[in-house]
Amino acid sequence: MNNRREAAAAILAEWGIIQSQLVPKFRARDQKDTKEWMEKGINLFLEFLYLTNHETFLSSNEISYDQFLYKPVNLEERIDFINSRPGLYHSYRQLSELMLEQEKQFVKSNIIKKSPRSLT
Repeated sequence: MNNRREAAAAILAEWGIIQSQLVPKFRARDQKDTKEWMEKGINLFLEFLYLTNHETFLSSNEISYDQFLYKPVNLEERIDFINSRPGLYHSYRQLSELMLEQEKQFVKSNIIKKSPRSLT
């Protein structure tokens, strides 16, 4: 369990670095350099999604979002939007919200796993 928490903390720290790169680019309306950072952010989110659901993330896999118990609402539509328009500020905002929501799902999964009812 502690390993998962450390991995989640590392993901969130890396997301902070990505955000620190993206925010100034979007403020300057520099869409040219945002795509690479957005792709890193998307992959990081997917890694977090898999970690939360106790699965291993392989970026080459086709993703079926229905397989995940712990995920943000309307995940597939939101990810599709972000992937189709990574240079838009709105895509960055959606990705930021997904990261926040997934962090809550991670905490929820840990609480449920510790609950006495889950042992029966």
